[in-house]
Amino acid sequence: MGKTAFVFAGGGSLGAIEAGMLRELIASGVRPDFLVGASAGAINSVFFAYQPHTAGAMRLEFLWRGVRRQQILPWSIRSVLGAARGTHLVNPAKLRSLLYEHFGNRTLEDADLPVHVVATEMKTGNEIVISSGSAVDAVLASTAIPGVFPPVPLNGNMLIDGGVANNTPISSAIRLGATRVIVLATGFTCAERRQPKGALEHAMSALNLLVARQLVSDLERWASHAAIAVVAPLCPLDVSPYDYSQCGVLIDRAAAETRRWLEAGGLDSRDIPGGLRPHSH
Repeated sequence: MGKTAFVFAGGGSLGAIEAGMLRELIASGVRPDFLVGASAGAINSVFFAYQPHTAGAMRLEFLWRGVRRQQILPWSIRSVLGAARGTHLVNPAKLRSLLYEHFGNRTLEDADLPVHVVATEMKTGNEIVISSGSAVDAVLASTAIPGVFPPVPLNGNMLIDGGVANNTPISSAIRLGATRVIVLATGFTCAERRQPKGALEHAMSALNLLVARQLVSDLERWASHAAIAVVAPLCPLDVSPYDYSQCGVLIDRAAAETRRWLEAGGLDSRDIPGGLRPHSH
């Protein structure tokens, strides 16, 4: 009997897009056997794993609509100066507090649906799949953006953001036994988007290009190993992964686009969406 995996990609505040996608997927009757997530996708996958049904999807949406940057990335002039001296930019205390508010002391094994969190081993760059232990620690490791958050010591490893090794962990899902993979991607900023402003936006723009190219490559590579459907990404997309003020808009757009995708038979399509490739309008 085949197994269906939902794969949640990383993307900072663009993780809100996945909440809109998830709502419509669950409403349509699609049910995963397990979940895999990296970075922001780790937050979504673990949150949903504890309540893998309509109410859980709605609660995840509520979380994204209410979150503010200061709850996750409370940087200041002082922290920027600290980073310039070689330390990380942001103290993860607020993010840990937010995660603890929702996960408490629960472990990944406590979830109602098996969930696997992808992180990166700092020294080697190797992908680490976390399937047990503290949910808070696993998600902190998977979201530890290099230079922004400190690496997280876990099980003898120093771990950083899962997006470094595998931002959209399709390969991880297949290795874990998935025969059908439904990818919830955060999207690709179009060639027509405005020029990045500031150092962080320039860095994120470059990373976005790298991640999009890697996703297309992975879709081509793993197409013969499993039935892979990619939920239609938002296009055009012009929101910084550090901008948490647009989460509600992103959720609404993603939900509407996912409904259209489902009605058009998207679940049975194996095409790579054009929105994931470099393009213009």
